[in-house]
Parts: sequence; structure tokens; C-alpha cells
Amino acid sequence: MRVIAFANQKGGVGKTTTVHNVGAALARDGRNVLLVDLDAQSSLTASCGHDPDDCRSLYEALDGKARLDDIKMPVADVPGLDLVPAGIDLAQADLAFAARIGRENMLRKTLAQATGYDYVLLDCPPNLGLVTLNALVAASEIVIPVQAEYHALRGLELLQGTVAMVQELNPSLKVLGIVVTFFDKRKTLNRDVFNELRKTFREVLFGVKIHDAVALAEAPSNGQDIFAYRPGSVGTQDYDRLAKEIEDRG
Repeated sequence: MRVIAFANQKGGVGKTTTVHNVGAALARDGRNVLLVDLDAQSSLTASCGHDPDDCRSLYEALDGKARLDDIKMPVADVPGLDLVPAGIDLAQADLAFAARIGRENMLRKTLAQATGYDYVLLDCPPNLGLVTLNALVAASEIVIPVQAEYHALRGLELLQGTVAMVQELNPSLKVLGIVVTFFDKRKTLNRDVFNELRKTFREVLFGVKIHDAVALAEAPSNGQDIFAYRPGSVGTQDYDRLAKEIEDRG
């Protein structure tokens, strides 16, 4: 079972969209996939067609009040794809678990209850707090979505520093790849930043770029992945390619 964290301390980089659509692509290719929403905003939960207010939250499992099987639910119309929802209660995790012994291992212990999956994909919150730390300790690999803007380079340096520190707790953690999102080849800035990323991070930069597309923004509001919402679109092609690259790198 491959546990992959999708992380970036900056919000709005397409992280949730990437987790959802990579998971859908892998499931459609016959893999059993568990998506885990770690963000109190519950964007992944809503994108998968569930109302966070009607779901039990990962927080209960982290707190030891429920088992993973009690919380997870299937993603409609995508066989092999399940979701562990998030709720607003996750917002209090940093404070609630601050004094707990072994607090950085709570998610790893919870995910030990997950069986029968080929992939577990973790949608991290846009910060480097306790929940994200738990994700990086639980994961064996990390995927970093970034926009092709100059601040992305600085953000990557900060995140790499965090990964280096977490590797003291989780020596097996490695950066699987960096994926550029919201790419528009018509924009000189996007092309320039992508070329700079290619120079600096050639070994880990994914070959596929996720193009800026209206359908990718519309699909979550319909509770669907891009494959169901707009088959054959640029978004489906991009995420299908990214899923295959992730598989190949494993």
C-alpha cells in the first residue's frame, strides 16, 4: 500500500483537485484507492459529493473514538474509490492534541486500520501544522502541487526544509514529485517559471503539466471528478497522465 501525501503550505494551488482526480484516475484503472481529507475546510469531502455536515470526521478516528471503517464512505459512481471525510472539528486538532504523547503518529496508527487498498492519498491542509506533520509521518511519498508563479520557488524551499526535518521521524519519506498546476502556455510567466523549476528540480518534476481549465474548476461544485464531469477534456488527459507517472515512479 502506497501512502502519498499531497502537500503545499500555500493554499489555492490545486492540491485538492489533484488528490481527487488522481484518485479517480487510479480507481478507473482498477486500483483500490482511499482518499483522506485532512483539511477542516472539507473541500475534498464536498468535491466527492458529500455534505461534510452529514459525515463523521477523521477527527473521531484520530481521537480514538471511532474506527476508520466507521467513518469512511464510498465515492459515488467510482468503484474502488473511498473517502475518509473531514469536518470543522479538525480545526481544533493542533490545540486538542498538543499535549498528547506520540501526537505526530496519530494518523499513521489510524491508517494501519486501512486494508485492501493499493493507494492512500492524503489531502493536507495549506499549512505546516500538526495535521500536516501527521500526514508526512504517515506517508512514504509526497507530491507537491505548485502554480507556475515565482513565489512557488520560495515555497518549495520552505517545504523541502520541513520534509528534511520530518525525515528524522520518518526516514522512508521521499519527494515523489512536483507537479505544476494552473499552467497556461500563453503566459510568459508560466513558461519561465516552469523552465526554472525544470532547471532546479529536474529529477523530481513531473513531465505532465496540469493546464488551467474551466472544467477542473466546475467539476467539484457538481460533486464529480473531471473524468465524470467532462470526459475527454484536457483535464482528463492531464490527470490520467499524472496518475500513470505516479504509478511508474512507484
